[in-house]
Amino acid sequence: QVQLVESGGGLVHAGGSLRLSCAVSGSIFSFNSMAWYRQAPGKQRELVATRTNSGNTNYAATVKGRFTISTDNAKNLVYLQMASLTPDDTAVYYCSGRVIGSLADSWGQGTQVTVSS
Repeated sequence: QVQLVESGGGLVHAGGSLRLSCAVSGSIFSFNSMAWYRQAPGKQRELVATRTNSGNTNYAATVKGRFTISTDNAKNLVYLQMASLTPDDTAVYYCSGRVIGSLADSWGQGTQVTVSS
């Protein structure tokens, strides 16, 4: 069974940066794509960034230009580099991916990011 484990969350001041990591059990290449989602208190979970196996990336309009999704294929890690953080970025961030041939997404347990003003 695939496991995704996020880390790197924490408390940061507005304008600061954080890098989230997602450790993937097995090979990243077993996934069609990887993604980061977030869920703020009282809000629905939203897609933040995606990266396909071919390297194509997409970002939510609210984070474009500030966040970068990347992978270290040798270490089976997925990163979300976040810069110019604002309090609106406060949320639990989740790593997600769909294994090739699977009908369901795999999810991590989430990591809390809190941005203070």
